[in-house]
Amino acid sequence: MKKTFVLDTNVLLHNADCVHSFSEHNVILPMAVIEELDTFKRDNTELGRNARQVIRTLDNLRRDGNLRDGVPIGKGGTLKIVSTPTIDQTEDLGLAQTAPDNRIIWLAYMLHRAGEHVIFVSKDINARLKADALGIPAEDFEKQKINFDELYAGSREVIVTAKTLDTFFKSEFMEQRGLGRFPNEFLILRDKSARKRTGLARVVRPGLIKHLSNRNEKVWNIVARNREQRMTLELLMDPEVQIVTLVGQAGTGKTLLALAAALHCTLRLKRYDRVLVSRPVIPMGKDIGYLPGAKLEKISHWMQPIFDNLTYLLRDGMEVGPRIKRKTKMTSQEKVEKLLRENIMEMEALTYIRGRSIPRQYVIIDEAQNLTPHEVKTIVSRAGEGTKMVITGDPYQIDNPYLDASSNGLTYATEHLKEQPIHGHVTLRQSERSELAAIAAEFL
Repeated sequence: MKKTFVLDTNVLLHNADCVHSFSEHNVILPMAVIEELDTFKRDNTELGRNARQVIRTLDNLRRDGNLRDGVPIGKGGTLKIVSTPTIDQTEDLGLAQTAPDNRIIWLAYMLHRAGEHVIFVSKDINARLKADALGIPAEDFEKQKINFDELYAGSREVIVTAKTLDTFFKSEFMEQRGLGRFPNEFLILRDKSARKRTGLARVVRPGLIKHLSNRNEKVWNIVARNREQRMTLELLMDPEVQIVTLVGQAGTGKTLLALAAALHCTLRLKRYDRVLVSRPVIPMGKDIGYLPGAKLEKISHWMQPIFDNLTYLLRDGMEVGPRIKRKTKMTSQEKVEKLLRENIMEMEALTYIRGRSIPRQYVIIDEAQNLTPHEVKTIVSRAGEGTKMVITGDPYQIDNPYLDASSNGLTYATEHLKEQPIHGHVTLRQSERSELAAIAAEFL
């Protein structure tokens, strides 16, 4: 039986190609959705771009028929734009007339009452609750969602014999069938006869493992405090691993380690021309509104966590380049300003990254849990030759109202890139910021 999917506006803004995801069924777009797209189309944001793309897609579909009667999409499905009816207040359903969401839900209710197999699709949890209260089946848009509970961790424990562990310790590489599932996965080899005896290995390819490099134990005077941080530094310092995803709660060291590796690879090893750091401009809580000043002055408020980490990394004794004399005393803040002034480091809002080509740069995208899968794809596709991308975030702290731990761009990239030889991932679990931060991350 064909189903009738009534789409909410936020689904189209989340994924501009979503209408093609229901190719065997009927898709209904209420007129209220078209009206809302019209209000977004002028925005110079990802939402505005998605709105414009959806409008162009609908305009192209008009060539195959009439949107009022329905145009074919995919394998037997159709798409219609249906006039949004006025809510009948005599039914006393509790839906306010003025809210566009309520009018969209009312249309779904009328189709459902007429006997159609209606499913209301929305990224808005509250809208789904309203639909369910009216007896209408309601779902989130599931495409591009992954099972967060089964997210690729980047490392796992393997029980081996004492002989296998001895062989691993005696050679740089070891080949054994069944070891490792994905490139750059880390294996904790545990002796089954002496459980406290372990070895840490990195998968070259399934069946072939190697030791971690001794050169990556200390980076920019930063030493890993736990096993997961050691794995992280291994990936961050390897130029062959062109994209690294880091997932972890607050205080696990994601941003600090990424910045330390970026400074080390750029200033000391000269692998990259400069460091580019960016993060989505999404506030926690009420937005503070308009910010005065030039671009750098505006984004400096959003980049303050980056400045905090840089101030720590560039404290006394840390040089930032060969042009600084050894006897010159500079404060941490002056060193950060020097990096920015000499274009060794660049802070950029994600708003301005579309359309750029970024060659030979060490790029760090922080707080990526607030990005959609499409936004992450847009960012990663900016990478030119010789560029390394590091994407970090905490899926438990999402400020984007239409994303969750399973649908955000960070977890989507982690799961879909795990089989690529140029990708590496680590899930950091232990907070090292302070005892208080560790307690907060675990118990609050």
